[in-house]
Order: sequence, then C-alpha cells, then structure tokens
Amino acid sequence: MDYRVIKENDLFLLTDTNGNIVKNHPYGLGLYTKDTRFLSNLHLKINGEDPILLASDAAENYMAKILLTNPHMEKDGELILWRESVQIERTRFIYDDVLYESINVKNYFPKAVQFNLSLHFDVDFSDMFIVRGFQNGEIGKRTGQTVSSKTLKFHYEGSDSLKRATVITWDKKEKIVDELGSVFFDFKLSHLQEETVVFMIQPKIGTEQMNEPLMLHEALAKLKHSYKSWENTTTKAKTDYEPLQRLIDRGIADLRVLLTDLGYGKFPVAGLPWFGVPFGRDSLIAALQMLPFNSEVAKGTLLTMASRQGTKEDPWRDEQPGKIMHEIRYGELANTNQIPFTPYYGTIDATPLFLILLTEYVRWTGDLQIVTTMNKSIEDALSWIDQYGDRDGDLFVEYHQESSKGMANQGWKDSGDSIVHRDGEYAKTPIALSEVQGYVYQAKMGLAEIFEHIGEQEKSTALREQANKLKEKFEEEFWMDDVNYYAIALDGNKKQVGTITSNPGHLLFSEMLPAERVHSVIDMLVSSKMFSGYGIRTMGSEEAGYNPMSYHDGSIWPHDNSLIILGMSKLKKSKEANMVMEGLIDASAHFEYDRLPELFCGYEKAIGKAVKYPVACSPQAWAAGTPLLFIQSILGLFPNSLKKQIVLSPKLLSKMNKLEVSNLSIGDGQLSLSVTLEGLEIIENTTGYEIVIA
Repeated sequence: MDYRVIKENDLFLLTDTNGNIVKNHPYGLGLYTKDTRFLSNLHLKINGEDPILLASDAAENYMAKILLTNPHMEKDGELILWRESVQIERTRFIYDDVLYESINVKNYFPKAVQFNLSLHFDVDFSDMFIVRGFQNGEIGKRTGQTVSSKTLKFHYEGSDSLKRATVITWDKKEKIVDELGSVFFDFKLSHLQEETVVFMIQPKIGTEQMNEPLMLHEALAKLKHSYKSWENTTTKAKTDYEPLQRLIDRGIADLRVLLTDLGYGKFPVAGLPWFGVPFGRDSLIAALQMLPFNSEVAKGTLLTMASRQGTKEDPWRDEQPGKIMHEIRYGELANTNQIPFTPYYGTIDATPLFLILLTEYVRWTGDLQIVTTMNKSIEDALSWIDQYGDRDGDLFVEYHQESSKGMANQGWKDSGDSIVHRDGEYAKTPIALSEVQGYVYQAKMGLAEIFEHIGEQEKSTALREQANKLKEKFEEEFWMDDVNYYAIALDGNKKQVGTITSNPGHLLFSEMLPAERVHSVIDMLVSSKMFSGYGIRTMGSEEAGYNPMSYHDGSIWPHDNSLIILGMSKLKKSKEANMVMEGLIDASAHFEYDRLPELFCGYEKAIGKAVKYPVACSPQAWAAGTPLLFIQSILGLFPNSLKKQIVLSPKLLSKMNKLEVSNLSIGDGQLSLSVTLEGLEIIENTTGYEIVIA
C-alpha cells in the first residue's frame, strides 16, 4: 500500500507513507467522517525541510507508527544539523472521535542541537464524491480560521446549511501559529534528550457536542482495552499451518477496525479508504462470514439494515417498500439531494441476503426473539421480493435502474461491463441473476423452517411452495445443456446470458441444485478455465468478455470464492473446497501484511506471483472475512439451533496437521474442538446440542 490508514468507528485518517496529507495524491488523502474531508493538508517539516523516511508501519489498523530523521543541513559552510541526528517518531490513533498524534523528537548527535518543527494544516471540507472525482455540484464556502495559543480552528458553512469545523489543539507552547494553518515549535535537546508534542484533531458538524479529548496515555489505554474485549468475545482458531494462521489473525483484526455502530449495534462497513459506510450487500456478507467468530456482529448488522429499510417508491433512489439499502452517504451532496445516496437502494441481492443472514443467525444462536422483534422487516422484505423484485411475475427477481445517478448493474458484479453475452454484447435490463435466485430460494426455505418451529405453519408451507416453484423454474430457464452449466443471468428478453462465470457457484450454499448438476457446477469451477491456481476467476478464461485485469470479468475476488467454498463444504465436497482454499492462501503470500485484498488479477499461477489489482480496497470487510469462512469450511461446521444439532465433517488442508477452535458460541453454550490427522476431539460442548459427524 502506498498509503497509511487508521480508523475507529466513523472517523478515519488516510495519509502517505510519511504520515503526511499531500495534495494531488491518487487516493485523496485526508481525515474523513460523514463523507467529508476534515483535513486536506498535513505536512511535517524540520527546519523547513522534509524529513527522511526510515520506517512506516501499517500492520496495526488502529495505530500507525512512522519513523523519520533529518537530512543534512548546512548553510554557507556552517553546520546547522548533521544528517540523521534527530529521530522523529510519529504515532497516531483515533479514539472517541478524536485523532491523536504524538510527535517525539530525540537527539542522537553527541552535542546539543537546536531545530524547529513545523506542521502545516489545511481543510477543504470536500465531499467524498468530489474528492474521488465522481461528482461536482453546489457546495458551501470556507468561513475563515480562528487562531489562539495551542488552538487552530477551520470553519465552513455548507450548502446543506450545516456548519462544519475542524478543531486542532496541542499540548506544547508553540513559537508561532498563524491563520494560514502553520504551527512552529522550537526545540533544544542535549545528547539523547527527547521531547514530545501531542496534537488532538476533532471534526465538528452542526451543533454536535464534541467529546473532551483525554490524556494521550488514557485514550490509548481505552482503545487497547476495546480491542482486548473484542478478542475476548471472539472465537479462537489455532493451527500449525502458519500462512493460514496469519490470515485468520489479520482477518479478525481487520474486521474489528471496520466495525461501526450507528446506534443499533456493531456492523462492518465495506472497506477502506472509500467505503467506510454501511453497505447492504458487503456488510451482510461480511457479517455472515463472521458468524462462527462473533455472532453479535450479525445482529447489529441486521438491526442497522432494518432501520434503513425502504418505505416508499422513490425512483431517484431506486427505493421500494421493504427493500434493503445498497449504500448510504452523509456528505453535503447527499444532504442536498444532489446524489441519491440517502440511502441509495440500487441493489438486487441485499434484500434476500438480509433474510439469509437472519436465518443463519438464528441457526447459530437460537435467538428467536429477533424474529419477533423484526417481524415487520421480515414481512416487508418478503413482500418486496414478490411484488417489486419479481417485477413481471415470472418468479425471478430482476433489476432495472430507475435513478438517473444510480447503478446500471445491481448485483455484486456491479461494473458496467460485468453482465455480458458470449458474443461480447452487454445484456440489457431487466436482468435476473443466477445467484440472486439462489439467495431467494435459500431465504424462503430458511424462513419456512423458522416459521414451522414457532407454529406459523401456514406461512411455512407457503414459503416452501414458493421456493420449490422457483427451483423448478430456475432449472428450466438457466441450465445450459451445451456446456453443462448455468447461465449467469437472463436478460430483458428472457434470453440466457451464457458466459461462464463464478456466479452460479453461490447456488451451492443455497442447496437449490439437483445432485447431478452440483457435480457439473463444481467441475466447471475447478477447471483450468475458471481456477487459476490462486482462486476461482469471476469469468472463464475462454469467454469473449474475459480480461484478467478487469474488475469483474476475470479477476479473483476472495469473498466470491469464500461463498463458493462454504457451499462446497456444506455439500461435503471437501476435496474441491480445500483446493480453492489452498490457492487463496498461496496468493496471500504475495500481498502486504498477510492480507487478502478485495480482489486481484486472474492470471495463471504458473506465471509466478499473484498480481495485485491497482485500486483494491485494503482492508476490505468481505476479504477479511474470507479466512474465517475457511475455518468453518475446514470443519464442515453447520449448526442448527432449531434441530438442536451441530453437523461436523472436518477435513484438514494438505499442509495442516492440527486445527484447534475454542469458544465457538452456538445456542446458549460453547463448543471447543480439535482436529488432527488422527481425527476429531470434542474438548468442550456446553450447547446441549447433538453432534453429528458426517
């Protein structure tokens, strides 16, 4: 990564590797909250010159450390500062909506030295969409700065009538602070002497009361405590296969930093730097991936999504009653209705995925109270599927863009070129995607089981009948005899979009497919045209639209693979599931910090290392969640609280000798187990559920 990012709750900082916020950087560096940039320039200098970078560590998402030193400085033959005399260490973290940065300077020169440090700040209060170059529009204006000792404030009045400000304070008496945003400090240090200055930076929106900054050590202690609490409430997975262990540890840490709470419980935002907001599809899938490790996140995600469920027909936002949102934005352009993201509802899969997460959450936890609590949301989502999702009564859920500033393709492959016929022509809407039909089937069958359990037999029977009709119709319309595989979609003329893609792989988890066709689908997914050696491609290498460098037409997405792997595991296809997992683990060695990226290029493994995609989010929620689903899939672990049953069919990867998983929360108890080459050992089972070894 050629940037450094830290985040806590709704505030994140994006800088270059030196820790500075510079202009014209391709990633639009800054301090952001509510889709507004509250710091657009942050530049540290020593005696007016840029320091030299020694080390820049982004291993910890919640804290960044950057080590710098001075260049050689002399004037007219007189020494000012010998090179590498002063160590400059920048440490920053975020807690309780305050960015803390400590700058420690230490003298390693044999004699006393004198120098000054300066920091220059500026704030443009730009909307995220303007920073990214996606949108221009009517905006507000800067209304000046306020300067006093140890304080610098920038002010802005938006076109949405909201007053915004950035408040910067520090704990050391400055030499100069000016209205241009520069702060200067003088230092005189003897040999090995060090001093520290601490900055605290806070965004302010409207009449919101700002939190009182804490002492640096107190804020850091509280932040670390919150991480410790997260660790203590999260399932532990330990293996002797180090590459997998590193992926698990990184995934859990990344997901923690991506958690946000808007008042309904913690949920994962989609990814950094650009998608640190609620995202229907991404948040739901990441929460699904996290179920074996922390089911409370699923609950927070469900309640958050329900709070923004569609209530009316609004073409500008592609909203309909009962529909689950795609994405919400909070910036000036959204507040003034210049963009439709308030929220925007242009997603065809978030609504059935919402119901799938609910049913899987109940299976893991036995929490039937949530079904009562969310009864209206469930009914509204089902009504949306039948009334609006199936827009022409053919049983298939399909999408069509209504909003002039919305998205043309509304499945997870949402780029403009992602749904393409075998002759290279782009499919015309309305489009019915294969995996979405599987999601609808799975959602209705899962809810049917819950309704049957709570005595609502009529609802249960109706949902099963609907699901089975969909299953039958799907086989008739989507199966392609000539290639023994399913079409990615039906286009607006009900014609098959026959390109070979990964989408039908999601149907495995739904259990909608006939047994004989399960084999055909899996054979295609692990064939050389789909499996690169590092993972399953989004599109087959022999297709007209194939491009290994593209976003959705031949690249490899870890989350896409993870849902396919989970389906394979559920269907006891452990050989193929392990093959794909091992490919992704091998790929992870080629990326920074043992982290699976959002996506990477689909080139063959035989050419060498995995090739990164140039603008992938990192960290990204459903990529971070992928190794967590590896653990569930290796164990073949599928609990069902309604049946008081836990199904296990463990199969270690070829380079593993042992996997130990402890404190799996299932129902009202916990399960701990160990898998070795000799077999399975149940260490603890306080769930009261029957364990079935498949």
